[in-house]
Amino acid sequence: MLSSMTGYGRGEADGAGKVITVELKAVNHRYLETLIRLPRQYNSLEEKMKRDIQAQVARGRVEVYTNFKETGEAKRTVKVDKDLAVAYDKALEDLADVLNAAYQADVYRLMTLPEVVSVEQTEEDLEQIWQVMQLALQRALKNLVEMRQQEGNRLRADLVHRLDKITEGSKLIETRQPQVVKAYQDKLAQRVAEILADIPLDENRLANEVAVFADRVSITEELVRLDSHLQQFHATLNLQEAVGRKLDFLTQELNREINTIGSKANDLEIGKIVVEVKSEIEKIREQVQNLE
Repeated sequence: MLSSMTGYGRGEADGAGKVITVELKAVNHRYLETLIRLPRQYNSLEEKMKRDIQAQVARGRVEVYTNFKETGEAKRTVKVDKDLAVAYDKALEDLADVLNAAYQADVYRLMTLPEVVSVEQTEEDLEQIWQVMQLALQRALKNLVEMRQQEGNRLRADLVHRLDKITEGSKLIETRQPQVVKAYQDKLAQRVAEILADIPLDENRLANEVAVFADRVSITEELVRLDSHLQQFHATLNLQEAVGRKLDFLTQELNREINTIGSKANDLEIGKIVVEVKSEIEKIREQVQNLE
């Protein structure tokens, strides 16, 4: 199914004591580029996120934003540095001796001294965090892919419309081609007759000259190739894969053939049709740049 490279998706999941939100924003890019912003403690999960995104997105610049909200009290532990507390106590006792002062150990005072007591947050289970994050990511990807496909359907309709106009122009050119040769033959015969006056016209030489002209301005091969490219374009639109690059190549081929037709046709009417066809091809080129 045809997909645009632009889109947005959002997903949310609850678990492991958190509500995790993942937002995806995709824009045009020649290849797939993934930019993920995660809190530092979750950086090890970045590669897993990239793999999940790559499984569903072929092209585009995808920016990933995450938000983590605690749903309960964070689990924390109190750690007492017993050796440091004993060292403090011994130092205070020695100081009291030097000052000839009475000394009595005070546990509560020792607890207030630097680094004796510290509060640490319990280390999180990254596998549990990933399970919740992955669920939020998959929901965001689902929304992103749906939006890109909706835009792709709109682009497909527009491309088909423009391909039909090119096909119509090609048929008009094909119909006009024999008239170009006939017009040249009539014009050449008239000019020769005017120049030679009473001298009989050499029909064989005239026919040879017309044949040379017809061969020089023949665009049959170009029209055949143009029709082939149009058929390939339609067939590619129906492929169930990323087709942006293929369509970009076919657009270049369409443009190449119509340019050759314009340069060889030697006819004002065909020239006008060529200009209209080139205009449609340029619009197709612009649209194809948005496709995955």
